Amino acid sequence: MKIVPNKIIVLIVGLLSVNFTFAAPDPPEPIPPPPPGLPVDGGLMVLFFASLIFAFYKIYTIKKASR
Repeated sequence: MKIVPNKIIVLIVGLLSVNFTFAAPDPPEPIPPPPPGLPVDGGLMVLFFASLIFAFYKIYTIKKASR
């Protein structure tokens, strides 16, 4: 049996081109992230003073309970 190179070449080209014909379309544009709200260090001073007040309150209540 004689192998015909033309049929092999046509078969290889046909199998390789199937990949391109069934490829998915381009993906949509990515959604941009929302703008940032407050800066990261925006409430640090408020948090610091709130923690000081809470610490003094806990110390006061523990000392009052030990009397």
